[in-house]
Amino acid sequence: MTPRERVITALEHRPPDRSPRDFWAEECTWNRLLAHVGHDDRQRLLDELGIDVRHLKIADPPERKVDGGVFQNFWGERYVYRQTPWGPMREDVHGALADAKTFDDLRNFDWPSPDALDHAPLAEQCRCLDEYALLYGFADVWQRPALVRGWEGMFVDMIERPDWAHFLSRKFTDFYLEDYTRAAEATGGRIDLFLLISDLGSQNGPLISLPMFREFVAPYIKEMVDCIHALGAKMLYHSCGRIGPFIPELIALGVDVLDSIQPVGPEMAPERLAADFAGRISFRGGMDMQHLLPHGSPEEVRTEARRYCDVLGRDGGYILAPANLFHPDAPPENILAVYQTDR
Repeated sequence: MTPRERVITALEHRPPDRSPRDFWAEECTWNRLLAHVGHDDRQRLLDELGIDVRHLKIADPPERKVDGGVFQNFWGERYVYRQTPWGPMREDVHGALADAKTFDDLRNFDWPSPDALDHAPLAEQCRCLDEYALLYGFADVWQRPALVRGWEGMFVDMIERPDWAHFLSRKFTDFYLEDYTRAAEATGGRIDLFLLISDLGSQNGPLISLPMFREFVAPYIKEMVDCIHALGAKMLYHSCGRIGPFIPELIALGVDVLDSIQPVGPEMAPERLAADFAGRISFRGGMDMQHLLPHGSPEEVRTEARRYCDVLGRDGGYILAPANLFHPDAPPENILAVYQTDR
């Protein structure tokens, strides 16, 4: 099978020749890993690891400096950079609208337009990566609006000022509906997967109740799902945390692939996910970034990778990948070990 055939087969819940693979890493993790393998050719390394999904990228509008070493991106998310031995990592702080006092403060913010994005480079990327399954985007309809507003502010808004919360999610949703439509047009419909991110869970349970989810998050997910399906692609939905109660809701909304299936509770174990949802939704991820990859041995990593592929990928419906981006505290030997399986 070609890499793209492998992914499409798996996502149709048919058994491929092996579980397809994806790779997603922080920039400083890339730096550490490439230093370990002794070259700086990312596509070569992905080929060596048998990665079937390739991520298309275009440039974001430039970030700008705010006071005190804080940076702000084009959405108004604010963050500082913490240094690691392999480069800086972003750490979020209160966003640009955390101190908003009136609805006009939200309305008058300098909101970005999709016109700031140049989708033209996507066509050449598709040409170079034609044999692979292609993934595009970094859309969000709730979590990153909450970062701009500040988590505390967003939670209060949903109770006391629901129109504020809807306004923010509407801004993000409209932007990414247009972004994804333009990306599909620029690539002639070649993109197989579009990413949508909105973390719904903590380590211990959901961040919001199901009624809150249905009012403030689900309608925007549904709009994104419908748009992506109309573009001839599938949605990859990312949420960290213990999100078991949301999985039936996401299936009903039409989500095709759930990422990152973080192993933080019994309901997120691959055996439970397979028993409850096999054939109804596909899964991506699961390889533990908090304990196993930073602290385990390469053999323990290989064993866990085989477990996920055997349990979730036996009849298709699974993409092998980390439970979140690979972080730089994971030894390169362990990252490589994730993909040292014939499953």
